[in-house]
Amino acid sequence: MDNDIYGEALLDYQKGNYTEDITTFLSLDEEDTLPLPYLFRDFKDMPPLEKQALKLSKGTILDIGCGAGSHSLELQKKGFSITSIDSSAGAIEACTLRGLKNAICTDLYQFKKPKFDTLLLLMNGIGIAGRINQLDTFFTHLKSLLKPNGQILLDSSDILYMFENDEDGGYWIPNDVDYYGEVSFYMKYKEKKSTTFPWLYLDYNTLQRAANYNNLDCELVFEGEHYDFLARLTLSL
Repeated sequence: MDNDIYGEALLDYQKGNYTEDITTFLSLDEEDTLPLPYLFRDFKDMPPLEKQALKLSKGTILDIGCGAGSHSLELQKKGFSITSIDSSAGAIEACTLRGLKNAICTDLYQFKKPKFDTLLLLMNGIGIAGRINQLDTFFTHLKSLLKPNGQILLDSSDILYMFENDEDGGYWIPNDVDYYGEVSFYMKYKEKKSTTFPWLYLDYNTLQRAANYNNLDCELVFEGEHYDFLARLTLSL
C-alpha cells in the first residue's frame, strides 16, 4: 500500500502512541471515523456477523486483508492453523507484535501458496475486488487458493440506501460507474493522506449471480441490521 498511513496508525496504537483515529472518505461525499480501538477488538466486542463467520471457519484458514489481526488472533487461540495476509506492512508488523505466528505482507494476487479449507474476508471483504468488472479475476484467484471441499466466507453491504430517491420512488445513480456499489476511498491520519483506491460494496443478489457465473455456490448465512450480510461460497460440484 502506497503511503501506508493505515499501518502507521495500527502501529501507533499497538505501541501505546494512540492520539487520534483514522478518518475515511468515500466518493459519495461520506466522511467517517474509523476508531483504532475497534480494530483491536476482542471476540466479545465483535458484531454478530463476525462472530458467526469465525464460528463457521474450519480447517486451515487464510485471513485475507487481516488488518490488525483481531479475527486471526481469535482463531489462533482456538488452535486453528491460520495464515494472515495484508498489503499493509505496518498492519503485518502490528499483527506480529500482537502474537500472530504467520502474518505475511503481500498483495492478494501475489499470494499463490498452499490451498486452504477456509478463506476469510471480513469488514467488507468483497471490497478488495475494487470494481464489479474485476469480480471474475477476483473469484478465479480465490478459487486457486481453495481446497476442493473448502469455503469462502465474506461479507458486504448493499449501499443503495445511500442514494437519494427520485420523484418516482427510484434511486438516483451516478452515470460514471458500472454499478452503484463502486466507490473511491481514501484515508487521513495525522494530516497524512493515503492514495485513493477503488472499493466495492455488493448487494447479495449481485454477489450470488457473480459467484454462480464463476462456478461457485453462494449461500446467505447471516443478515445484519444495516444492509450488511455474510455469505458462504463453495465450489460447484
